[in-house]
Amino acid sequence: MKNKKGLIIAICAVIAACAVLAVVYQLAGPKVQSGTKAYTLEVVDDKENVKTYTGKTDAEFLSELMDELTRQGEFTYAGTQGPYGLYIEGVNGLIADYDADGAYWSIYVNGEYGMYGADIQPVTDGDSFALKYEGSNGN
Repeated sequence: MKNKKGLIIAICAVIAACAVLAVVYQLAGPKVQSGTKAYTLEVVDDKENVKTYTGKTDAEFLSELMDELTRQGEFTYAGTQGPYGLYIEGVNGLIADYDADGAYWSIYVNGEYGMYGADIQPVTDGDSFALKYEGSNGN
């Protein structure tokens, strides 16, 4: 009887902790903006060549914006879902292989290193994004 009581208390504590974390995420997590938004997306390859995309989008998240650009035929990307969201493996045909040479694609938002993966990075009006190939060439 004593063990069951302890187990019930532990389960209640875990449920309460999950509820608190959910509330904190809702308050402090990324905020989504609906409607049409202006954006700039720069792709910086392994030789530091820059390709810039600008326009307006209704996308709520960066991955949706990337999907729009792909459908327009101007842009391609490859990625896999991982424990932290969408892991970008390639952009415009250039694959970054971290296991082979330490290279990876990073996300910058308004000049700052991104805090979220592409599938949860919100797009807000006027945002400037950069996808940068980093790692193996000393970047």
